[in-house]
Amino acid sequence: MSSFSKFSTGLAFVSALALLAGCSEEKKPEPAEVLRPIKVAEIGAADEGRTLVYSGSVRARQQMDLGFRVAGKITERLVDVGERVTPGTVLARLDAVDYQLAVRRAEADLASAEKQVEIAALARRRAETLAEKNITPQSQLEQSVLASDQAISARQSALSALDQARNQVAYAELKSDVNGIVTAVSAEAGQVVASGAPVISVAVDGEKEIEIAVPENDIAQFRTGKSVSATFWSYRDLTLEGKVREVSGSANTQSRTFAVRVSLPDDDQLRLGMTGMITARTEGAVAAYSVPLAAVTEKEGKKIVWIVDKAKGTVHSRPVTVAGFADDGVRIADGVKPGETVVAAGTQFMAEDMKVRLPGAATADAEHNVKVAPDSADHS
Repeated sequence: MSSFSKFSTGLAFVSALALLAGCSEEKKPEPAEVLRPIKVAEIGAADEGRTLVYSGSVRARQQMDLGFRVAGKITERLVDVGERVTPGTVLARLDAVDYQLAVRRAEADLASAEKQVEIAALARRRAETLAEKNITPQSQLEQSVLASDQAISARQSALSALDQARNQVAYAELKSDVNGIVTAVSAEAGQVVASGAPVISVAVDGEKEIEIAVPENDIAQFRTGKSVSATFWSYRDLTLEGKVREVSGSANTQSRTFAVRVSLPDDDQLRLGMTGMITARTEGAVAAYSVPLAAVTEKEGKKIVWIVDKAKGTVHSRPVTVAGFADDGVRIADGVKPGETVVAAGTQFMAEDMKVRLPGAATADAEHNVKVAPDSADHS
């Protein structure tokens, strides 16, 4: 084969390779567009301010701790917790034997004093008769008068001692003075109690209230007369308007919280011991929008959120004004509007006009052969 033929064959072979390379380059697909998956949150309506919610139990505004007015050993307890009592209801009794003996002694002392009064009266009349006849000196009459007066005073003292002894016998019975419900029992039969020691606690019928414990960072939001809302676990549909009746002037030494008492209107559904929730609004708070805590980040020293453009599938940053914190996130006073969507997680991966994949868009991405970036937002 001639040199020219070899050259022609080589040239044809190179041309074929070039043609094949060109065909393969034309068929090579374009690289898929990368979309970063994100979590989002939609901006709702503005709130009226931070809501303060504290729980407490329903209690009577007035509760009495009743005890015996004398010391002794309890022989009977006649009521249990939860029982209703009325004025005159006997709650418990003491062993009154010693007090009954004191009554007998006082009765004997009174009888003796009565006799002394009679004797002194006879002596006085005799002295007066003799003095009128000038048989005895005037001094003897004066002594008889003094002895008679002394006997009368001794009788009055003995009468008072008898009344006191009878009262102590009566005090051996502990009686209710009010209408109410027994809420606690502090002593049992057989126990020796001192005078005045609490034995039975009674919640007095009438106005009820809820006592809550408020930390010092929120105590300034509660003042006497402030209206609050009260709801109850037992009755989900029951909501009452309460009034702050009393705010403690000092914090509890252990919990460092302040006791706040809220008066409730009379309602037949209320029961002592029910759990209630007191809801109050902060005063002077500005309206703000609540967003998740992870939605707010910083850029060039300013607080920003990433707004999602659903039509374009991109995000862009926007400065915002943070008003404070809420139970479910951050409160934003300015920079967002209701209905807008913000990135709720993975903000550290965002960039201006970045293409993102919204939740629920995985099917559409697959149909368009779009490449999805690792879901780092889910692990942020």
